[in-house]
Amino acid sequence: MTRKARLAVLLAIVIAVVLWLAACAPPDAATSPGYVSGDGAVTEWAVGSRPGPLKLSGVDLNGNAVNLADFRGQVVVVTTWYAGCPPCRAEAPDLVKLDALAGVSVLGVNTRDDVDTAKAFERTFGVTYPSLNGADGTAIAALQGLVAVRAVPTALIIDPDGYVAARSVGRIEPSTLRSLVDAAGNVSGESASPTTGAASAGATAARTAGASTSGASE
Repeated sequence: MTRKARLAVLLAIVIAVVLWLAACAPPDAATSPGYVSGDGAVTEWAVGSRPGPLKLSGVDLNGNAVNLADFRGQVVVVTTWYAGCPPCRAEAPDLVKLDALAGVSVLGVNTRDDVDTAKAFERTFGVTYPSLNGADGTAIAALQGLVAVRAVPTALIIDPDGYVAARSVGRIEPSTLRSLVDAAGNVSGESASPTTGAASAGATAARTAGASTSGASE
């Protein structure tokens, strides 16, 4: 292959990657509250500045109705995923452990799989927490209407009153996720009782108003 031909191939690859990235980003991401531009970024919002409350409902993979409002009084980790997503597979065991803690629940949002594929993923990783069937885009639209959801996985940490306390974009380390959960609801361990919204507000009243970010700016 000549040098000119190699350059042409390289240019075609670069253009394809740019077009793919543009297609994957939500069209209104830049104007959505809390938008960040890099995977692995974590954003936290202090009490009084948190987006929400998040309104999210739908049908899970077993056909059962699920409404985020039914989880009031707990910290909820809402996480987007699909079966072929490597980071989703890597963090699934961590989410199962997190869901087992008192005062904490995990709610998945499957973004693209058919039901059989999604259920096979759950069997493989021993997932017991529910996941909304989000293949029609409704659930993602509900999330995107409140904060930017620009990658899979994205996790939203919902405080006991239903507000978004934090968001992670991309793969998140278990220790970081646990710290965000603790901050959102003052959850101290497996023996903890479900945290009330009032307790959550009292535990975090000293936090600086506004959003604090790690790894990216708003």
